[in-house]
Amino acid sequence: MRVACIQYKSYEDEKKTLKKLIPLIYNAAKKKVDLITLPECATFLNNNKSDTIMNASFERNSFSLRVIKEIAKNLDVNILIGSLQTLEYKMLTKKLFNRSFLINRKGKVICKYDKIHMYDVKISKQQSYQESKTYESGQSAKIAKLKVNGKYYKIGMTICYDLRFPHLFRDLALNGADLITVPSVFMHITGKDHWHSLLKARAIETGCYIVAPAQYGHYFNKRKSYGHSLIVSPWGKILKDAKTEKNIIITDIDKHQIKIARSKIPSLFINKKYKIS
Repeated sequence: MRVACIQYKSYEDEKKTLKKLIPLIYNAAKKKVDLITLPECATFLNNNKSDTIMNASFERNSFSLRVIKEIAKNLDVNILIGSLQTLEYKMLTKKLFNRSFLINRKGKVICKYDKIHMYDVKISKQQSYQESKTYESGQSAKIAKLKVNGKYYKIGMTICYDLRFPHLFRDLALNGADLITVPSVFMHITGKDHWHSLLKARAIETGCYIVAPAQYGHYFNKRKSYGHSLIVSPWGKILKDAKTEKNIIITDIDKHQIKIARSKIPSLFINKKYKIS
């Protein structure tokens, strides 16, 4: 399976972002890829909760989802939308979810995942984030099953801050994931120290390919995304790095390499309990 990550920067308006994004999707499709992956907050990114909720849509009304589903069908390609800010009623109250969508070649959503771990952190006196004040947390891990060239590939779905929770990745791998997607808007202040290391660690621990499409560049309030969309092998080798500009990276997913990595170091399958004294 040939996979592409598209790295770009979302605007505050989804239609403006789509105008930039659609040609990139077409360019990736020309490379005969089977799966195109987009980052978190794939079509818009706002500064505060009120603007985000104002621009968010219910799934059935989402302009971005409708457009990208149609593109997937027209181009005969699978597309992962890293996430769309999606409204949904929960106990008769309107709530906001950070939701990832996997769309198949026929333009059908075959799997969706709501981000489980909220980015609630205090990096410094000047920088803190409370994602849980904006979004509802998802409750279930998800694995999508995608048929490509006569073979089935199992895709574990995560979003950004989920990266810091290794047991989620381990559970996805133990339930058959061949590759795990990590669409992100990763902050530069933490990304420069943690991004490459964490993605490599998750690949090594699980023996999975890690596919991490990310946004790059400056936003509002001096906020800066780290970029460096990565595709990492099951052995922990960085196969492609999109660096810090608009870019498309592509590589092939080889299920045989998953078997080799896991046979050499079978730690994934050892579930030892430790006595602490």
